[in-house]
Amino acid sequence: MSCRTAKMERTTRETQISIDLNIDGSGRFKVESDDQFLKHMIETLARYSGMDITMSATGDNLHHLVEDVAITLGKTFAKALDGSPIERMATSTVVMDDALVMTSLDIVDRPYCETDCPDPLYIHFFRSFAMSAAISLHIVKFRGFDEHHIIEASFKSLGMALKAAVKRRETELSTKDRVREE
Repeated sequence: MSCRTAKMERTTRETQISIDLNIDGSGRFKVESDDQFLKHMIETLARYSGMDITMSATGDNLHHLVEDVAITLGKTFAKALDGSPIERMATSTVVMDDALVMTSLDIVDRPYCETDCPDPLYIHFFRSFAMSAAISLHIVKFRGFDEHHIIEASFKSLGMALKAAVKRRETELSTKDRVREE
């Protein structure tokens, strides 16, 4: 079995993003970012998903940086999937101190996102990632008051759900079989 890998770069007037992704990695990361919290969240995602992520990200402001990292990461993830059958759907619940967060997702090429994230910037991250990766993504906060803990638990549960959803299967998990577009 070949490793599912992809590399993408996104350069605009506002940002320069480069991401190298190995879905079948071991959770290694090398992340450089103008924002330390974003760096920490991408490292967390790598660790909990088991994907190897190498990323370099600079930008003119935090909104553009977070948005373009999410778009590039989503597109890189979608590109790395090789079309072989996968589990596709997964749910993971994570507790982190006061925060209790569940992520459910479906890698199905029908992008959608709902999230209880307390920070509009990271709501935008999750939506941009889901739209670019073409996945259905739901992140539900059951409890929590510390925004850092809620956001970090969201990234941890997203990583764990992605890890479970990308596991290879022998057959396609769909009543439609494989969708073919000509």
